[in-house]
Amino acid sequence: MFMLIESIRSAFESIWAHGFRSLLTSLGIIIGVTSVIAVVSIVPGLSYTINEQFAGLGGNSLTIRSYTPFKKQMQGRFAKLRDEDMRVIIQRVDGISDITPVLFAQSGTQGQLSYRSQVSFSRVVGIGPSYPDVNSMDLQDGRFFTADDDSRRRLVCTVGVDVLEDLEMPDDSIGEYFRVGNEWCKVVGILKKRGELLGFSQDNIVLLPYGTAKRIMGASNDLDIQIQVLVDDINRQEEVKDRIRRVLRQEHGLKAGEPDDFKVQTAEQLTESFNAVINMVTAVSGGIVGISLLVGGIGIMNIMLVSVTERTREIGILKALGATRQDILLQFLIEALTLTMIGGLVGVAIGYGLGAAVAALLPGFPAAHVPLWAVTLSFGFCAGVGVIFGIVPAAKAANLDPIDALRYE
Repeated sequence: MFMLIESIRSAFESIWAHGFRSLLTSLGIIIGVTSVIAVVSIVPGLSYTINEQFAGLGGNSLTIRSYTPFKKQMQGRFAKLRDEDMRVIIQRVDGISDITPVLFAQSGTQGQLSYRSQVSFSRVVGIGPSYPDVNSMDLQDGRFFTADDDSRRRLVCTVGVDVLEDLEMPDDSIGEYFRVGNEWCKVVGILKKRGELLGFSQDNIVLLPYGTAKRIMGASNDLDIQIQVLVDDINRQEEVKDRIRRVLRQEHGLKAGEPDDFKVQTAEQLTESFNAVINMVTAVSGGIVGISLLVGGIGIMNIMLVSVTERTREIGILKALGATRQDILLQFLIEALTLTMIGGLVGVAIGYGLGAAVAALLPGFPAAHVPLWAVTLSFGFCAGVGVIFGIVPAAKAANLDPIDALRYE
């Protein structure tokens, strides 16, 4: 027990005596642990935020969007969904209670807004009258537009509260006009505040009747729309999804064996897609951690070998005074282990700090949280690296001949 305490004291003295060198040696460990703790602290909040966002779509909703396989992308051929696709779904697919097209502004000028001397940019979206029901959107004031507004292509809009703030419009802006692109639109509704998602405002949005949006954006065949569907019976969701897929494949003239040039996804599948991206980021971070720990381990082994060389006479004296091979081995192993554990401790602190800072900078994002298993795993890896990469220098020190060590200059 005495020897263990003395080895720990000696390890701290050696590390303190070469503080800057020890810091550089532990840098790989610090970077690796910082990466894993920072990622782990914000990933749960990221998943929660995304799940909450897609929960608003409802369990019985389907989203249909164009999809171009990589091979066709390389050939410059991109798939599109058009009005005809929505019409054929309405005509040939049963079990649908609501359906709406969604058309996003394709260029910066289409998303430019102006009111008096104020200019800003927003997400401009053309939608059908059923869009608010499909997406569970609520109003703070005014109304959503009607099917008549859509068919007549009236220049009316429903806006998010951030649009009013950015353009310095009055709080009660119902009936006010502002410019969207090159057209003047009348505000008929103000959306209830929805907050931010991953640092992007969900309230900086302008909703236009679909027909009006086509008029502003240019009603050409190049427009690519999304289609959102509400299934009347959630138990028939897969049946409706399969029927939509067969109808669109036939409409697009796809032959047997050809991949779909569209995707039909449930709210749950959209969530899974985003979670897959998150998992990929986590896996990449894991790779960074592995490389950092490897580099840190090699650095520790090198510096411990240097330390053994520098302390050859000290080792000879210890052996001459009765220190056994196991005593010397333990002393240098503890020194390597101490270096990695200090690096792990610093990494945990910095990683949590980074995670907390990111969470604080994203309004509405849950507070960073580091689970106990992540801290335990980090220190476990650090201990493993210390033992694995410290064993060679420790063995070299333990195997030194005391006479040769005392003669070393």
